[in-house]
Amino acid sequence: MPKGPKGEKRPADVIGNAVHIMRIATGEVGDTPDERASGAAAELGARGGKARAEKMSPERRAEIAKAAAAKRWQKGAS
Repeated sequence: MPKGPKGEKRPADVIGNAVHIMRIATGEVGDTPDERASGAAAELGARGGKARAEKMSPERRAEIAKAAAAKRWQKGAS
C-alpha cells in the first residue's frame, strides 16, 4: 500500500482513493494525522534545542549562525 508524505497509508487504486476522499469529506475519517504525537515531538525538540544552546559558547553560536546565513544566501542566489 502506498504511503503519503507523512507515512500514512493510502489506497493504491483509484476507486479506493475515491472512497477514502468521500470518507474524509463526510467526516467519517480524519484527514490529518494525530496532532498530539507531533505536538509532543515538537515540544521535546524545542527543549533539546534550548538546552544545546545554553551549553554552547557565544562564539560557537555565532559561528553556526554565520554558516546558516551563508547557506541561505547561497540557496537564494541559485
